[in-house]
Amino acid sequence: MRKLLLVLLLIYSSLANAQQRKKVVIMLTYDDAIASQLNIAIPQLDSMGFKGTFFLMGNINKVNIPQWRQAALKGHELANHSLYHPCLLTTVKANQANNSGAYTVYMMIREIGEMNNLLFAVDGKTGPRTYAYPCTEVSVGGVNYVDSLRKAGLVKYARIGGGDDAIITAGTKIDPLLVPAWGVPAGVTGDELIAYVKKVQQSGIAGVLMFHGVGGDYITTPAAAHRQLLAYLKQHQDEIEVTTFQQGMDGVAAANHN
Repeated sequence: MRKLLLVLLLIYSSLANAQQRKKVVIMLTYDDAIASQLNIAIPQLDSMGFKGTFFLMGNINKVNIPQWRQAALKGHELANHSLYHPCLLTTVKANQANNSGAYTVYMMIREIGEMNNLLFAVDGKTGPRTYAYPCTEVSVGGVNYVDSLRKAGLVKYARIGGGDDAIITAGTKIDPLLVPAWGVPAGVTGDELIAYVKKVQQSGIAGVLMFHGVGGDYITTPAAAHRQLLAYLKQHQDEIEVTTFQQGMDGVAAANHN
């Protein structure tokens, strides 16, 4: 009888420990609606059964809109990166019309709202979107627009930038409109991407990666490195949940609330 009780206690303890171990969350995000994401990143994600978040701009067109619509039907998140991606021209080379230094807060908020309408036309999703600040800038015309964006109610979560130490830890109060992410640099290796995930596993509850090109375009992550990352995530799916930015942040918000 004692042996039976001991076995039952061990089983109960094992189950309790398993329930206490929570998966960390990794959110894979991709900016600028570029071709290599459709041609390489999404097929790689699909092959592993993972969903990513794609921050689209007004550069989507009649050729690729059907492809983005298909991506949404597969469960990928189509998110807002503004219509024209305004940035300070001291930071990037761009059309003078898209100089964020010449924008007003009203112009920026209006542009985000219009991009939401365009995204609705693509995927039919209603309600607030998630958003990524163009060039990770939270100001236009020298004025911070985060609180104006909050009041507008157009987006639920917004992503900024950060280095490879941008990790969401337990108990850390995260402003839902200032979510940090690692801006993955060009030429990153698969080992470096995995090292970031391991940091999240060791000391965090969630991490967000910001990609641009995958196997092409610009700020390019080699296709093999991206695939190596996905393979690691797949091999450790009992410890890691890979999900969209909105779903992942919903989980973070719930965890911090509790």
